[in-house]
Amino acid sequence: MNRVFVCSCFGVTEEQVKSHAEAGACTPRQIASACKAGTDCGGCVRRIQALLGRGACPRRDLADRAEPSLTAKLPEAA
Repeated sequence: MNRVFVCSCFGVTEEQVKSHAEAGACTPRQIASACKAGTDCGGCVRRIQALLGRGACPRRDLADRAEPSLTAKLPEAA
């Protein structure tokens, strides 16, 4: 198996980043939330951005149209 590491700080591979992206992570910050990549030295953030590209992302599409990403109404704060 050929592993290409994107984040050497946390041992995150290119395949893992792609997997998280397919699961809905659209930004480096969302990738970081999923697997910590990019949260230590930050040297991999540009590589993560390059892997994410500017492809279709449901959340990004909603943001571009200025539509809320949550469909359920949240309860009012007390």
